[in-house]
Amino acid sequence: MTNKLKSEIKIDVELDENRIPEKLKWTAKDGGVENEETKAMMLSVWDSKSKESLRIDLWTKDMPVDEMKIFFHQTLVAMSDTFNRATQDEKMTATMKDFCDYFAEKLELKQE
Repeated sequence: MTNKLKSEIKIDVELDENRIPEKLKWTAKDGGVENEETKAMMLSVWDSKSKESLRIDLWTKDMPVDEMKIFFHQTLVAMSDTFNRATQDEKMTATMKDFCDYFAEKLELKQE
């Protein structure tokens, strides 16, 4: 019998009196991350019973808008890459990448 491995990802959310996130910290020991502070996060999970995506989107009240725009752009690019790895659909991946370029252009984000 083989031993099953288990990995844990932990998210701590510190809220103000109005339940607005003030601090976000996350831990993923297998990834070398322990109690690291962040200003924004997006988590999506797939509910196969209802065939829908469930999401948690959080950001702290001190997350700057200009950084949020960059965060969204980088997330869209990463989603395009993930879509390609998951589906090998090169045509749709290229379309998604075109949108990412358009998004960055319209928001006047610097491309590095």
